[in-house]
Amino acid sequence: MLESDPDLPILYHDDRFVAIHKPSGLLVHRSSIDRRETRFAIQLLRDQIGQKVYPVHRIDRPTSGILIFGLDEEACVALSQAFQERKVEKSYLAVTRGYTPEKGVIDSPLRKFRDVDGMVKSDETQEASTRYTRLATAELPYPTDRYATTRLSLVALHPETGRRHQLRRHLAHLRYPIIGDTRHGCNKTNTIAREHIGIHRLLLAATELSFLHPFSQQAIHISCPLEGSFQSALDRIQFSPTAVFQSPE
Repeated sequence: MLESDPDLPILYHDDRFVAIHKPSGLLVHRSSIDRRETRFAIQLLRDQIGQKVYPVHRIDRPTSGILIFGLDEEACVALSQAFQERKVEKSYLAVTRGYTPEKGVIDSPLRKFRDVDGMVKSDETQEASTRYTRLATAELPYPTDRYATTRLSLVALHPETGRRHQLRRHLAHLRYPIIGDTRHGCNKTNTIAREHIGIHRLLLAATELSFLHPFSQQAIHISCPLEGSFQSALDRIQFSPTAVFQSPE
């Protein structure tokens, strides 16, 4: 790791697994998404702890939060299987355009991607399900289209399945796209967020992960504070104080 690269915050570490807080903008591994990129979570963590690591799952480049690795191939396969069998509880936090319903379930199949980087969709679909709960709302004095203000929701998301871009695509399907989503979101609302609130990232974070340790059978719960840029966005938006989150910085 270069001296200019700060250590990745470690959220959990035992003899089989290590979980980090991945910052927004960091790729998990080398990808054609950005062939010029030279920094990857897998490489930085390997150099930081001095041993090879194996990514168990992935989160999108612009998403921040919990990312877990196996410390050997057997551990990686075992926990990856738990993800595939839906034995891992995952929680995310997002800010969306509009006032979402108080709670609900999005059961909407998603088209698979033909490429590993999620750029080309196929005609084949996969079942996909996401539970959500609205935590707070805010109304900002900036007009959007025919509306005199911009309304936002703070939402807890619990994906039951693990499809590519599932949360971003499901919220867009409901017409409550996530703020800062340049692929599936609303360009006009993203522009307002940038110009008036100073938001230059996707407001989506992986905040909690729970699973049964495949070797010790211990119940593991990993929580992750919000990245500073996400917390600053919440502070500027001034959501209802009923939802309080602490920044790691």
